[in-house]
Amino acid sequence: MTEPIQRSVIDVEHVFKSVSDSTGTLDILRDIDFRLKPKETAAIVGASGSGKSTLLSIVAGLDTPTRGTVRLDEQDIFAMDEDARAALRAQKVGFVFQSFQLMGNLTALENVMLPLELAGRRDARAAATEMLARVGLGTRLSHYPKVLSGGEQQRVALARAFVVQPAVLLADEPTGSLDFATGETVMSLMFELNRELGTTLVLVTHDRGIAARCERRIVIEAGRIADSEDAAQIAALAA
Repeated sequence: MTEPIQRSVIDVEHVFKSVSDSTGTLDILRDIDFRLKPKETAAIVGASGSGKSTLLSIVAGLDTPTRGTVRLDEQDIFAMDEDARAALRAQKVGFVFQSFQLMGNLTALENVMLPLELAGRRDARAAATEMLARVGLGTRLSHYPKVLSGGEQQRVALARAFVVQPAVLLADEPTGSLDFATGETVMSLMFELNRELGTTLVLVTHDRGIAARCERRIVIEAGRIADSEDAAQIAALAA
């Protein structure tokens, strides 16, 4: 019996990105094409300036390609206007950034409640409290970001990203501002939450060890996909 084809949650089809100024045209991304299934984990790796973060921004609909198509949960995000894209992101996408991107005037609890409140969730406080406890910050609910360590701030960011139970989590160098031990703790927590909630995880990283923990590794060189490896190939490279 033929196995049913599993749908993709992310489809990136022949995406190009170029920018022009008085000196000419710079090609940032050239013919990027890949698909990710629900619950899959993928690392986008490459040298600085290779186009990794631009690609992540386009997948999120925060930046627009020069040409090409991106589908999120089978919806063509660039066939939508910006308001519709923003609404889709709020429903389907969580973000984790290197610089945490917490609201400094809000407590840890209020930061995690924010996306729930924007979605009109009446249980925002209870759900945010539960998620902060899940990431080990149940006693830090009323603390502001400035009195939290880098690792604690990133755990707040993880809680904020996962509390809406997104279909997709996008992470851009999530351990880049952390020391090795703290980064390991944060990444273990991210993969654990990913397994529990069944989220598709896409992360940009320069760390081969982190990339080796993903099922897919997409290598970007000079704006092109130079290689795309599955879990077995990644494990062999990391050994």
